[in-house]
Amino acid sequence: MFTARHRIVVVGASLAGLRTAEELRRLGFAGRLTLVGAEPHLPYDRPPLSKDFLAGATEAAALGLRRQPYDELDLDLRLGVRATGLDPEAKVVATDADELPYDGLAITTGAAARRLPNQPELPGIHVLRTLDDATALRSDLERASRVVVVGAGFIGAEAAATCRARGLAVTVLEALPSAMVRGLGPLLGDALGSLHRAHGVDLRTSVGVAGFEGTDRVERVVLDDGTTLAADVVLVGVGAVPVTDWLEGSGLTIDNGVVCDVTLRAAPDVVAAGDVARWPNPAAGGELVRLEHWTNATEQGVAAAARLLTSDTEAEPFSSVPFVWSDQYDVKIQVIGHVRGDDDVEIVDGSLDDHRFVAVFGRDGRLTGAVAFSRPRLLMQYRRLMVDGGTFADALEFAKQ
Repeated sequence: MFTARHRIVVVGASLAGLRTAEELRRLGFAGRLTLVGAEPHLPYDRPPLSKDFLAGATEAAALGLRRQPYDELDLDLRLGVRATGLDPEAKVVATDADELPYDGLAITTGAAARRLPNQPELPGIHVLRTLDDATALRSDLERASRVVVVGAGFIGAEAAATCRARGLAVTVLEALPSAMVRGLGPLLGDALGSLHRAHGVDLRTSVGVAGFEGTDRVERVVLDDGTTLAADVVLVGVGAVPVTDWLEGSGLTIDNGVVCDVTLRAAPDVVAAGDVARWPNPAAGGELVRLEHWTNATEQGVAAAARLLTSDTEAEPFSSVPFVWSDQYDVKIQVIGHVRGDDDVEIVDGSLDDHRFVAVFGRDGRLTGAVAFSRPRLLMQYRRLMVDGGTFADALEFAKQ
């Protein structure tokens, strides 16, 4: 293993960033290790923000990603510090506090909540990505009775379920024809929509938002047909964008993330991992992908650390079968692979009507993914099949066993 590094900087105190730092120390890196984070908080777990934390069942102190003392990592920890630029030739990261020289760099800046065009800075309108976002939203929900959620993706759907559990009236507005259609496809998106409607959510699909009204805080959401919805609180959950603005002019290839090679190398002595990284995933047929998944951030952080300590000739490809989950009401939704709306899909176990099933997805004979509602053990068997290179036909045959 190539270990001729003395000063490594990790930009992004995220899940991927922390795992990178931890793995560097585990692999024996003894040089100076700096972890830079734009937020003032130690690395924390994001999935509970739209669920247990938003519901008030978990507090911020329980969200920390590391249980052992940070002193054990011997980190130069820079929290509340924002990266502002990168000079790969000089090997320097610029921040709003100072400049950090490096001989190895990991970019793990993650993604930021996407906002609607011309979204106003009006009290009561929220996004949900950070702990501070979730804290502000939770505080507003204490005084609310009517919530409008814009977007029925993972964040919007989870937050809607949480708000219903709090006894609030919830309307969800989705521009696409189905809920979570990008992650589940239209057939399963409709099944999810029926789940939300069964729990009292007013889910409206193929609906656009034209704007917001209110004086001191939001009072109404204006739809694209001119009608309005009364709202005490609005959550805009329309996806996320990779945090790459600070890399402008760096010479790195930026295209919906930091584009890397198959080993996660973005430039000489530079790697990327987590939500910000886009790489040709062998498990997706070499397609350039960027994944906003907890498991991918963990696995890529570990791989990025090893890549920094490995020579170019010895570096190994990083391949991952994506895995993501979502808890909504009493249903655990799990997705593996790269599911698309135009894939072939077969229900191989259970029933859509019961919200308890497994569906497998294929494209051109290739097994592209599987989705399970409350069937976790069975889904993991299909993930193993994907890892082993199984085809769509193999998945259908396996279902008969």
